[in-house]
Amino acid sequence: MRTRFTAALVAILVLAIAAPALADAHESQVTVVHGVPDLTVDVWVNGDPFIEGFEPDTITDEETLPEDTYEIEIYAAGSDPEEEDPAIADSVDLPAGVNASIVAHLDADGAPTLSVFVNDTDEIADGESRLTARHVAAAPATDVRANEDPLFEGVENGDEGTVDVPADTYAADVTLAGEDDAVIGPVDLTLEAGTHYLAYAVGSADDGNLDLLVQTIGGLAAAADADDADDAEDDPHSVPSGSGGLASDGGFAAWMALALAGGAALTVAGATRAVRQRN
Repeated sequence: MRTRFTAALVAILVLAIAAPALADAHESQVTVVHGVPDLTVDVWVNGDPFIEGFEPDTITDEETLPEDTYEIEIYAAGSDPEEEDPAIADSVDLPAGVNASIVAHLDADGAPTLSVFVNDTDEIADGESRLTARHVAAAPATDVRANEDPLFEGVENGDEGTVDVPADTYAADVTLAGEDDAVIGPVDLTLEAGTHYLAYAVGSADDGNLDLLVQTIGGLAAAADADDADDAEDDPHSVPSGSGGLASDGGFAAWMALALAGGAALTVAGATRAVRQRN
């Protein structure tokens, strides 16, 4: 899977609204995912061109954007907007004070569309990880399995499921609902404690290009209680630790919704596609 994108997309959106990116109650954290296969695009925001040549299967870094409604038009790369219709055209409402993923993907009938998902950033219990599966592929309902046991069943296009599980390595795969043969995977996925993994099933079942893209949100482990903190302070052999810059370990890949946009991540030792490239 290719992992080329650029966070400039998000930066461009900021320019589009001509507002400073100051973290306050009127802003949200946004990740853009490009999940439309075989469609390299030019993106227009609020009637103006902003970026050219964006490729599929990419995810941006998490960025701060103001609450607003964005008019987005996505054209096949090199198209003349005065002569050709956009591949995707929609208004995207970005609410305030949330962590959101905006995804460009195929609907159940195979038409390009945009979806906005709000991500759960609640604390995760000690020793556990959070997994969200999102169906954004042109495919029938699917089942998501871990170690051949179903985690989510009958998930349809546009739907999602979330579960907290013990941090561990799992053999994960996706099947069409009620079937045994995997259409994605299996792949070994290592889920780390305190991290939320958002796995997007993208592509088309008919075209045989289904894929799994993964976004991660780290730094969600429940804070140690006061007694644990006191014990660590009193222990001369203890070593202080922190989250460093991992509070927003962005990974995405379902293409954007242009500055807003579904790896498989769950961080698989090598299967995770968390892209953080800036051109």
